Amino acid sequence: MAKRGSEWLSGAGLRPTRQRLTLAALLMGDGQHRHVTAESLFADVQKMGESVSLATVYNTLRAFCDAGLIQEVMVDGSKSYFDTNTHDHPHFFWEDEERLTDAPAEELEITRLPQAPSGAEIASVDVVIRLRRTRN
Repeated sequence: MAKRGSEWLSGAGLRPTRQRLTLAALLMGDGQHRHVTAESLFADVQKMGESVSLATVYNTLRAFCDAGLIQEVMVDGSKSYFDTNTHDHPHFFWEDEERLTDAPAEELEITRLPQAPSGAEIASVDVVIRLRRTRN
């Protein structure tokens, strides 16, 4: 796990500090994509018995975003999730569980976008599909 995290950081030109290596191992150590909040990642760090502050988790996630290692997905304009899958793809947000998962990109079809205002260009389109369990 540590080797994969170290290679992940090196590939992005980030210095492999102890805190970054700890968080990288949690995010990429098993090779699976993850959706985390800063708080959930902080809880995972504490379960490991590591000493990393919540502020360091936030700052490290921001550095990982800036380096292109992860992407931030905003939900409700106030809650940020961080996704290790940096390819364009839609998400499901499970309201009852406050959980973010990938949605099948091949099933999403956007046929037309509004034209950007003069002097602007569309940088990206984020698709978050909010779900709630049906009550039978």
